[in-house]
Parts: sequence; structure tokens; C-alpha cells
Amino acid sequence: MKSPGPDAGPNVVALGGGHGLYASLSALRRVTDRLTAIVTVADDGGSSGRLRRELGVLPPGDLRMALAALCGDDEWGQTWRDVVQHRFRSEGDLQGHAVGNLLIVALWELLGGADASGSTVAGLDWVGRLLGAHGRVLPMAAVPMDIVAEVRGADPSRPDEITHVKGQAACAKTPGSVLGVSLVPGDPPACREALDAVDGADWIVFGPGSWFTSVLPHLKVPALARALTAARARRVVALNLAPQPGETDDFSPQTHLEVLQAHAPDLRVDVVLADRGVVDDPAALDKAVQALGGRLVLADVAADDGSPRHEPARLAQALVQIFSE
Repeated sequence: MKSPGPDAGPNVVALGGGHGLYASLSALRRVTDRLTAIVTVADDGGSSGRLRRELGVLPPGDLRMALAALCGDDEWGQTWRDVVQHRFRSEGDLQGHAVGNLLIVALWELLGGADASGSTVAGLDWVGRLLGAHGRVLPMAAVPMDIVAEVRGADPSRPDEITHVKGQAACAKTPGSVLGVSLVPGDPPACREALDAVDGADWIVFGPGSWFTSVLPHLKVPALARALTAARARRVVALNLAPQPGETDDFSPQTHLEVLQAHAPDLRVDVVLADRGVVDDPAALDKAVQALGGRLVLADVAADDGSPRHEPARLAQALVQIFSE
């Protein structure tokens, strides 16, 4: 990991997982050298799910993606970014495994196990040093967990029936409307280093990302939720550019905030950042932002190609403006 310099910028903690957190970190690493990612560890699909089931470790995939986002822009950083993101293509057992997932789990085993109070964090720090990462990556909890979604209409033949869908992969693809999420176990031990990072932060950034399976789970870890609510830091919510298929179909920007408030009624938000091109009703969104105690910032943060993807330089520019105010 790079050591912060004299003009390191604000102390920022970013929460999430997967491609949303990758986008957030790709922007934030341009803004500050004091950056910590706290990552959801509930993935049960793909390479991460296979390693989790076989070895009993935290799912490494979202942790790997966060580390890749923090790689340097020089040849060393970009080469290692490509290495850790590389997936094997074969007819055998390596099919679909990401190199970075295997590297992270190997370090956990060499360092003596996978508890976030020791070897898990140490292993991630070692990978960060190898990659020249511009920041630190931590899990949100010390044990793997499962997301349970409360879903209305998961069975299309019974559109009003409410059922429970277990597992991140299943929740992300479920038909019907997700009403809320919980975790199993319900009170997982939070990563101590993550709690310390929240306590020392100047800014905490939620999103963008899969709302129910990457962003909101942090608020369902009781110790982490208490730390996020009590922190002296100011809080930014970066909204998605489009609904997440299977999770937030037909959600408006303000619906995302209403769901956030329902999951964490005591959480105060200082700023909500949204792309001006995707907000159809600024007044309604502003009302939802004020209900959380914050102010709305509209900016151009989307990529030019029309995809629902944040452009890192534009997102960084918007965050610099927010942090400076």
C-alpha cells in the first residue's frame, strides 16, 4: 500500500462491493491517499462461492475487485490489476477462478487461517503491498454470511405472496420486488479494523452499487451500523445510474433513499450525489434527501457511451467539490 504524503487529502471510507465499489474506488483514489474500502462479504456464487464452500473462507471476489481498483496507473500497477482480475478458461477445476481470488486465499492459509482480527486483514494488506494499492481493503465482517431477501411476488403465479430468498446470487436474480434484506448470522462479528477506519474517517461514501446485496448489508452488521451512525464523519450517498435488474427494477432515485432510511432509520446523510441526466423529478428526490437530513448535488458523472457506468474522472471531480464544501 502507498503511504499517504503530506497533502494526502481527507480520510475517506467507501462501502460496497463488486462493480459499484470498483467505480467508487477508481474515482476516490484520484481524490485522496487516505482511503479505506469496507467490502461486503456475502457472495456465494462463481469462484468466490466455490472457494467459500470448499475452504470455509470469506468470499474473496469483491475484496479482489476493490484491490484491483486501487492499483497504480504505472506499468506495475496496471499489470498486477490485469493479473488479479484474470480468470482461467479451462475444462477442469480451474475454470472460472480468478487469479486474485486464489492469491488472497493462499495468503490467508499461509498466515494461519481466516479470521478478520488477524490473518484475513494481514493477507489483504500483503496483496495491497504487492499491487502498490492506493488505499486499504477490509472485509465488513469477520465471518462469511448469507443475505436473505424478503421478496414479494417471487412466484409470478402468486404476485402478492411474500417469501424469503437466501444467498446473494439468488437475491440478485430473483423475480418479484425485493422489500428488504437481513443477514445470517444476524449479528456477525464486525471487522475491528473496519470499525477503527469508520471512527477515524472524515467522509463515508455509500454506493454506487447493487443496493440490496452490496450497499445495505453494511447496515445489517449491528456493530458496523452503530459505528456508521455514531461516526463524526460526514456521509455521502452516490446513487446508481439505473435500476439493478432483479433487485431494484422500477426504482426511482428517491426510492433508493427511502429503502436506505427504512434499513437504517437513525443514519444521517449529509450529501446525496446523483447524475443530473437520470433524475426525472429533482423536486421529489430533493424531498427524499432532506428527509435524511442532507442536501442534493446533481452533477454529470456518467460515462459518455450511454452505459449505466460512472466515469471515474467525472465522479472524482464531483467528490472533490463535495469534500471541499
